[in-house]
Amino acid sequence: MSAIRIYNTLSAQKEDFVPQGDPVRMYVCGVTPYDSSHVGHAMSYIVFDALRRYLEWRGYKVRHVQNFTDIDDKIIERANRLNISSHDLAERYIAEYFSVMDALNIQRAHVYPRATEEVPQILDIVRGLVDKGYAYVSGGDVYFRVTRKPDYGKLSHRALDDMQAGARVEVGAAKEHPMDFTLWKAAKPGEPSWESPWGQGRPGWHIECSAMSLRYLGEQVDIHGGGQDLVFPHHENEIAQSESFTGKTPFARYWVHNGLLQVAEDKMSKSLGNIVSVRDALARFSPDALRLFVLSSHYHKPLTYDEAAIASMERGAARLRSAAEGPAGGSAGKLDAQPYRERFTASMDDDFNTPQAQAALFDLAREVNRARDAGADVAQAQTALREMTGVLGLTLRPREGGDLLEARPFIELLVETRKGLRAAKQYALADKVRDQLAELGVVLEDGPQGTAWKRKGS
Repeated sequence: MSAIRIYNTLSAQKEDFVPQGDPVRMYVCGVTPYDSSHVGHAMSYIVFDALRRYLEWRGYKVRHVQNFTDIDDKIIERANRLNISSHDLAERYIAEYFSVMDALNIQRAHVYPRATEEVPQILDIVRGLVDKGYAYVSGGDVYFRVTRKPDYGKLSHRALDDMQAGARVEVGAAKEHPMDFTLWKAAKPGEPSWESPWGQGRPGWHIECSAMSLRYLGEQVDIHGGGQDLVFPHHENEIAQSESFTGKTPFARYWVHNGLLQVAEDKMSKSLGNIVSVRDALARFSPDALRLFVLSSHYHKPLTYDEAAIASMERGAARLRSAAEGPAGGSAGKLDAQPYRERFTASMDDDFNTPQAQAALFDLAREVNRARDAGADVAQAQTALREMTGVLGLTLRPREGGDLLEARPFIELLVETRKGLRAAKQYALADKVRDQLAELGVVLEDGPQGTAWKRKGS
């Protein structure tokens, strides 16, 4: 097979994927659990789930680590407002995260470290950076000295002199340089804190990911992933502190960043108040429709939340399911799925081009239906279709109530046809219509007011 090519944010070009060893070591930045996970989160984790599934399908073993930032200003603020502990608030939303991501058929990472459980490792790294002169203490805070890292800015491709302090970059008089970032924060009254050589405090935002990847994946990782909004400052700072601490370069061989989910022109985010929670989206659409929607766009590109587009993916999921799960056809030749498998593989090899991979699946589904109608044996092609849809994480399970809702006009037409057959005393044909609807999970109930229908078991 051809090599897998991945766009590396660090080099700003596609590169052949050559991991350091077995297994592939993959770290993906997780959520800050202070509120319900939204569809923007789901977009990122669907992308990296498909990436991992494809690597495993190609024969790689993958060790996947994803963190929870369970101590943060937003968590503390909301917990205080609700009069509960930061720990209880974070655990509430971590549990909800697992619930909705499981529903989306996102494979769980092998390890989900929490920042609050990694403080000893974090303190070791901060001490090491201070000892080496890469960090300094100021008023109980510890800052990373960016001027000591000559290549600082290499991920975001920005020179230090041109940088501006952006979101979550604190500027203060205690810093030697405006872009120096916090490794350890001095405790404030009423906040959770831990003992350290510099007094009571808590970890800064960036240091936790370095500590976790170092502990669970080693000093260098193969793939480090997250949304494009994390390139700077978060991932830039991870590189600086990790490489300075270990002395090894690169910290991550491939930096993979997904585009952001938008509502109109804005990024979907809690701070903008324009979120759609994953739970709400799942109440309206099936997991397969949401996954097809996300993967219909290349992961690099921004994607605009569009319920009409997701609804069309609901119908697309039904077409794939019908082709994969329907009758296996007859004996008038066999449908060869190999050309579609090759298209699918070539698309995914080319920087995980899921739109083109999906196109191959829909073309195969159409050919399965055509060949089956012509009496051909499509069993092997169906197996291939199920296998490849599984690589994209599709379940091919119908949404509860969804298929019947879409089929309503056709069901009502059959009910009306059966009524005409009974009026014409063609009872055998009328009974056949009723029985075949029953096989599809539709129950007919005849009464004085006519015939009503419902889903079996409802």
